[in-house]
Amino acid sequence: MFELKSLHKEAVPAALERAKHYRLLNESGAAESICLDILQVEPNNQEALVTLVLAMSDRFAKGYTIGDTQIQDYLSRISDDYERIYYTGIIYERRGKAVLSKSIHGSESTAYEFFRQAMDWFERAEAIRPAGNDDAILRWNGCARIIIRNKLMAREAPNDFIE
Repeated sequence: MFELKSLHKEAVPAALERAKHYRLLNESGAAESICLDILQVEPNNQEALVTLVLAMSDRFAKGYTIGDTQIQDYLSRISDDYERIYYTGIIYERRGKAVLSKSIHGSESTAYEFFRQAMDWFERAEAIRPAGNDDAILRWNGCARIIIRNKLMAREAPNDFIE
């Protein structure tokens, strides 16, 4: 079909800026494509990996199907433990927001589960955060507020057994 063209190594810094710019313009597909081009040239570019994970998760709310395995592959390549754990929390938080925005009957408990998983990841990140970095605390509080404001609850376990 088509053979993709390679990005020049010296163009990576400008391409990273362009990817971030496209994310700000809500053009997550373009940002994702640019990050994939960067990763072809520099497979371990940490900034491109983070931007790619964020661009992919931007698409949750738009109804795109983004596989957990695909995102997990990129998350696992983030070398810094704090960042990998923190961005995993963001993925769960964004999944929760996407589910909550669909307003489908019964989706509230699924959203709750995603937010709780996000909060668990943010607590793990908080435990190893760099000095002066309270981002994980801010995200944890944000998830807690969404749960409280929307009165989200865990799904009840079925009580269909005979005693």
